[in-house]
Amino acid sequence: MAEIPVFDSEAVLASVPAAAAIERTRVAFERHAAGDWAMPAKVYLDAPPNGDFRAMPARGGGLATLKWVTSFPRNRERGLPVVTGALLVSSAETGELLALLDCAAVTSLRTGAAAALSAQVLARADARSVGVIGCGVNGAWAARCMAAAGYGPGICADARPQAAEALAAELGWESGPRDRAAAQDVVVTVTPADQPVIGLEDLRAGQHFAVLGADVHGKAEVALDALSRCRLFCDEWEQASKGGELAGAVSSGLVAHGDVTEIGEVLLGHSPGRTADEEITLFDSTGLAIQDLAIAAGVLESWRAGRLPAPMASL
Repeated sequence: MAEIPVFDSEAVLASVPAAAAIERTRVAFERHAAGDWAMPAKVYLDAPPNGDFRAMPARGGGLATLKWVTSFPRNRERGLPVVTGALLVSSAETGELLALLDCAAVTSLRTGAAAALSAQVLARADARSVGVIGCGVNGAWAARCMAAAGYGPGICADARPQAAEALAAELGWESGPRDRAAAQDVVVTVTPADQPVIGLEDLRAGQHFAVLGADVHGKAEVALDALSRCRLFCDEWEQASKGGELAGAVSSGLVAHGDVTEIGEVLLGHSPGRTADEEITLFDSTGLAIQDLAIAAGVLESWRAGRLPAPMASL
């Protein structure tokens, strides 16, 4: 009977600080772009009318992971988490199950890390101020990762003023209206994406947008006329074109594969990133299984080094 460690949310967040999550996300994008890490397509299992389940496998660095995660937006009305599930970690050499992780914490870390990494790679060199639109769990981690990467001060905006105020107080930033957040050097959107929160009138030369909220086809945080004014980047084309911010523009014929650059290609120096200070860059982050793998590897490394206690489960 195998015994494996089980890492709850607190253990995951304690073992991989924000700065480390950003670096691990960088490595994940690089290794995937280089062909070293494998990631089959995400599988969706609808559960209408409440939400959906997602299965996300990946392999790299001697490990294989499977993330079973939900998105049930109506859970807010029930006082339940929107995102929940588990992440299985196995040995890619023997197939042995090695660990079980809370996936909501993994999702929060890698989501925030991707936003901060995109700013490091694509924002203007002198960009500092941050606008965060959507201050829920993942929005809060995006803000924390931006701060860990040296960005700020920031403006936190949310339809729920208390959420924006609490996050701003934690980071020493300010809370404010949506349009003020949208005017900053780097703008991060992490909303339910049921309607755009960025319009053409919000754009100004030199900005960088990290859009994180659109996670299935039909959702969008940026109006199409605003999107068409941006230089476009994504985490992975196949996933982004079918279920990310770009999906609507792709299906309507406004954006084609050649119009979008994967961030891993920029990191490896195979494609240019920002080419002029006045460019407006936009990064569509859909959340990749390779990012989950990178965070899980960090948790497992901390545990094996004796820095992280964890209860054991017999299976």
